Amino acid sequence: MDERHIDIEQGWHRSRALEVATLYELAFGHKFQVAIPSQAQRIHLLAESFNPEYSFVATQKNKIVGIAGFQTPEGSLTGGITLKSLFRVLGFWQGIRAAAILSLFERQPVSGELIMDGIAVDPACRGAGIGSALLSSVIAFADEDQYLQVRLDVIDSNPRARKLYTEKGFVAIKSESFPSLKRLIGFSGSTTMIYHLRGD
Repeated sequence: MDERHIDIEQGWHRSRALEVATLYELAFGHKFQVAIPSQAQRIHLLAESFNPEYSFVATQKNKIVGIAGFQTPEGSLTGGITLKSLFRVLGFWQGIRAAAILSLFERQPVSGELIMDGIAVDPACRGAGIGSALLSSVIAFADEDQYLQVRLDVIDSNPRARKLYTEKGFVAIKSESFPSLKRLIGFSGSTTMIYHLRGD
């Protein structure tokens, strides 16, 4: 695949929500599986909850082949997933259960910080530098908007992602281990990494 034919831009039209949700599900469905066992319900929830402006997408021949979400104090790509939307898609009791589990993944940016909200690339297009290009776009956006740093968490079972972040200049600042939660959230540890844009 020729990376020169990949276009990257911020945001996407809401008519493409299902396409984006399906791509996001391929990369992160396992993360939400315990909270929302049904793949169809996960995709439906994502499609109706995404905030497109908090993302960059990579397209090839008008097909979205990659997405990078981010979170700021004003909002996030997945910020539309609320208790109300969970009730609507899952019902009351399943919605309560899902909300409790999903709360374990919640992160809040501090002042001057942008948080990465995941990178997903079409499996057929991996290895073409799309993830790296999307990450660079998010970093450039954060720099232009005068953020001090970009933060992300990489799980212990994804060394390939950590290698990419390290090569981009992210520095590990904290590692956490929680083996007792592995059955619930799908991984037993994560590392917080920071990309400094200005200051120390």
